[in-house]
Amino acid sequence: MTWTSSKGYLAVNAYPRTLSRIAVSVGLLALFLVIGSWVLLSYPVGSTVSGYLYSVDSSEKLDLVVSSSNQTTISTPEYNVDRNVSSGSNVKDSSSVLETKGAEDQVTLPVSSTGSPVDDNSKLVDKSSSHESSSQVPLSSEGASTLSDVEKIKDRSATAPVASYVPTDEDGVKDIITLSTNVTDNNQTGNSISKEFMNKSNFLDLGTNETIPASPGSNLGAVQAFSHDSHLPNNAGRTDSGCDLYQGNWIYDSLGPLYTNNTCPVLTQMQNCQGNGRPDKEYENWRWKPFQCDLPRFDAWKFLNLMRGKTIAFIGDSVARNQMESLLCILWQAEVPKNRGNRKMQRYYFKSTSVMVVRIWSSWLVKQTSQPVDFAPESVVKLHLDAPDDNLMEHVPQFDVVVLSSGHWFAKQSVYLLNNEVVGGQLWWPDKSRPMKVNNIEAFGISVETILTALGTHPNYTGLTIVRSFSPDHYEGGAWNTGGSCTGKTKPLAAGEIVENGFTNIMHEKQVNGFNRGIKKLTNKSKMRLMDITRVFEYRHDGHPGPYRSTDPNKLTKRGPDGKPPPQDCLHWCMPGPVDTWNELVLELIRREYEGSMSSSS
Repeated sequence: MTWTSSKGYLAVNAYPRTLSRIAVSVGLLALFLVIGSWVLLSYPVGSTVSGYLYSVDSSEKLDLVVSSSNQTTISTPEYNVDRNVSSGSNVKDSSSVLETKGAEDQVTLPVSSTGSPVDDNSKLVDKSSSHESSSQVPLSSEGASTLSDVEKIKDRSATAPVASYVPTDEDGVKDIITLSTNVTDNNQTGNSISKEFMNKSNFLDLGTNETIPASPGSNLGAVQAFSHDSHLPNNAGRTDSGCDLYQGNWIYDSLGPLYTNNTCPVLTQMQNCQGNGRPDKEYENWRWKPFQCDLPRFDAWKFLNLMRGKTIAFIGDSVARNQMESLLCILWQAEVPKNRGNRKMQRYYFKSTSVMVVRIWSSWLVKQTSQPVDFAPESVVKLHLDAPDDNLMEHVPQFDVVVLSSGHWFAKQSVYLLNNEVVGGQLWWPDKSRPMKVNNIEAFGISVETILTALGTHPNYTGLTIVRSFSPDHYEGGAWNTGGSCTGKTKPLAAGEIVENGFTNIMHEKQVNGFNRGIKKLTNKSKMRLMDITRVFEYRHDGHPGPYRSTDPNKLTKRGPDGKPPPQDCLHWCMPGPVDTWNELVLELIRREYEGSMSSSS
């Protein structure tokens, strides 16, 4: 047997020793890295490292934590999308809606009392702030409009207050013009607009219709999240069919509006406040929050699916147009409708759900004629207070939801007739020897009863009628033609700051009384609801166009040397703006009606 030499033995055993050394070295290196990483991330220097790793500084996280002992939780609903739509429809999801916001529309988060930014998604609101804070706009339960409040108004003087705004002929002419959008379909984007519309539309001026950034002095980032005194109930995050929607607060919402003036091609230029140069934007960010429940952000797809195969009609004056355009602007972010309107009726059709949005112009909602009657000449409009407007009644059977808007045209010159007899007039009564039986305020109440009676007794109408209560104007310091102004208003009024408007109060009273009389005469299967926004919107003096009514670069926006304010609109509402809340309320009323009937039938 031959033994291997010692030299050969050493050569064979050299390799295991080398591998062992490598393994030990690797293990020591790994142990060093683990210990080193733990040290870096566990001690003060670790916060800097973690910031690089996760893009979030731990100190910033700590600043967002607020003690629950002085907080009120407010549930902010997310923008949910009902995807139960036909698979073949040309629709977009919620992400498409949100993508329409440009960088200029981003809003700085509210700031806490410590100076730290407060994330709106945390749903925490500082409850310790004082009442006098400019960012708080509490509305006590006693301040809301209720029927009991209306009864109290009866003790007022019989002298009729003077209207602060009188509609002009331009309002009527403006509203009979058909909105011709000439929208082109695009299966990829779903919201492509033809160049022909962009070039010819009377409602969108591409040269000046741009969003104006907030002025440096607007201090938008300093607006705190809003809270009210009373504790919110545990169910504040839910909708409730028994909840009073008209008692609550205006709260600041950093999410901002559902659309911008640049993403809606159908809004009237006079309400395009940003496109007309208004320097502030904070008025777009306040939302209405009922005390006892939640009023969700408007969900376009929820609305379209609830209204599937149905028609909603806005009937009335230029304020009805304001609300209808607001609804169109919101729905436009989900689906571009087809314009099927004419000079008598604006009609927008949403193909995915076969929903039609309609508007019919009717200044007073009652029949009007021009033929001379008794001592009333042909030159003055005659209002037959006991007869509905024939032009709208012929279309009523087509409608599933009707939203009525009226009141402000009763400040305009007209003659009032009952049973074809002259009983009163506004800005016209030449024969002082004859007693006037009906003034313009009484005429308004009678007209409300008349139109509701006509709808409630129509044999072929089974829809839901929503009477939007009188929309308050804010001509402060005078009427529209005597120095009244809303210039420079950038936030909602706080509790106790409202200056009572006698004309608004009495018009609201007469409207509510007319509504109550009308529903008592209901004989068909239709339903009627009062959407009582009057008191709620008396706090929103900041939501009107004011002097920003046109794109004219030379328009006056400040008081002159004599102290007189520039011409302005303190009646209609900016878009986007507070008027969008009206449609959130409409959606909630429709939801209560249709979801309730669906559940009961099932």
